[in-house]
Amino acid sequence: MADLFNAAEYLTARRVDAGDGDRVAVHHPGGRLTYAELTDEVRRVAGALRSLGVRPEQRVLLVMPDDVELFTAILAAIWLGAVAVPSSTMLTGRELSVLVRDSRAGVVIGGEPFAAALTTAVDGAPDVHSVVLTGQSRVDTAARSLTWDEMLAASDGPVDAPYGTWDESQALWLYTSGTTGKPKGAMHRHADIRSVAETYGTQVLGIEPDDVCLSVAKLFFAYGIGNSMFFPLSVGASAVLEPSRPNPDLYSRLAEQHRATLFFAVPSFWGPMIAADLPPERFATVRRGASAGEALPARMFHGVRDRYGFEVLDGIGSTEALHIFISNRPGEVVPGSSGFPVPGYQVELRRTDGSVITGAGESGMLFISGDSICTGYWCRTDVNRLVFHGEWMRTGDQYVRGEDGSYTCLGRADDVLKVGGIWVSPSEVEVRLLEHPSLAEAVVVGLPDSDGLDKPVAFVVARDGVEAPDADELIAFCRDGLAAFKRPRAVIAVDELPKTATGKIQRFRLREQAATLTLTTPAVPETAV
Repeated sequence: MADLFNAAEYLTARRVDAGDGDRVAVHHPGGRLTYAELTDEVRRVAGALRSLGVRPEQRVLLVMPDDVELFTAILAAIWLGAVAVPSSTMLTGRELSVLVRDSRAGVVIGGEPFAAALTTAVDGAPDVHSVVLTGQSRVDTAARSLTWDEMLAASDGPVDAPYGTWDESQALWLYTSGTTGKPKGAMHRHADIRSVAETYGTQVLGIEPDDVCLSVAKLFFAYGIGNSMFFPLSVGASAVLEPSRPNPDLYSRLAEQHRATLFFAVPSFWGPMIAADLPPERFATVRRGASAGEALPARMFHGVRDRYGFEVLDGIGSTEALHIFISNRPGEVVPGSSGFPVPGYQVELRRTDGSVITGAGESGMLFISGDSICTGYWCRTDVNRLVFHGEWMRTGDQYVRGEDGSYTCLGRADDVLKVGGIWVSPSEVEVRLLEHPSLAEAVVVGLPDSDGLDKPVAFVVARDGVEAPDADELIAFCRDGLAAFKRPRAVIAVDELPKTATGKIQRFRLREQAATLTLTTPAVPETAV
């Protein structure tokens, strides 16, 4: 019989038992919770979820801002033995409906600002029986609808003991578009949470009980939930939650207010932060930064260190691996690279024929193995067979190893883009563009901006006899139907698209044409747009 292990207990009640009950676990806009208070609140929310009918292994989908309700709801679902499914707050109702139906969640909990999107998302979803909304409003739905306070009031009482899960039990699903462009639920075990805390969190980041973690990436990201929950709670440190959209001035003030020591962001935030020329004293307590989502340009590493006085450890992680598996290390940063394999992970570069590259200087497809890799994608057999190869996972990234053992990203092996650290499928944007009545064809490619970060550029062909709408109109049209970060940054109208003899689009020619444009890093981080 396998030993019992519950990740929510590991992150909360275990800390109380270790004597950390009076230490601050989380700062949020309404105040703060000690570890003892957090554990009690998790038990209380777990009781409310159980009274709603949530049972072990059932999915609870969450569309909420980074605040205490989301924080406790994730932990409460895991405490119950259910599966927490934190989902992007940037998705439209139509996009969310795909996740609701695919996950077969019975309970959906949302933040009041996302009521309209949730109404669309749960409309007609066959498995949803209860919808909960923070604030005083309810979702207009055929399912049972409650406010957060009503859910708590209807509880039969707290769940004092965590459900008897094992290492292998499902705890967390995180949806990613990855390399196929279709949402896929990466299924993570309770053990995966402990694994990333004890590998990257302890052995690379060097997190300690007195640390205060501040993350630009939100809890619905694998990167963000590690930064703000798994790492700090695993050692008795504290996290700072901020529900609003990130901007450098706000986050520099939060760092100063809460005396943050570990600061997590993405390249599309570090650039504007350097350009903002903020008072360095706001970061006086920050001892270390971390970056992920896409490669950190060397100029950003130097800019942060020279201006604000701390190193940024760039690394590469994935939703499938739950957090970072290759990273630079304190005092050993190789600017422009992703660094070195994190303890507990194995890395291979493979040629197209599958042979393993053993020397330096030759590029290949990056494969990784490690204990935190998900058990697979929910109901995606074909993709599972392409991505997971025994203990190894194909990342889809082209890398090269240097003579010093560091690994440097050369880009994606396919056409999927990473915008602001988030995967964007060109086909998804193309489908939206083709919903415009004036367009006959649309193709989206990636164009690196001045920092080498991908931005979507659309090439469109108008229908016969119709003039193509101007770029601003089409960009606004995409904003209305997609999450804002997916919108094209430029639209180019052409008479025809370059194609092969068999009719395939020659995307490389479009990239060459797009390369004549100049896209600059925005003043507002991509993750906030």
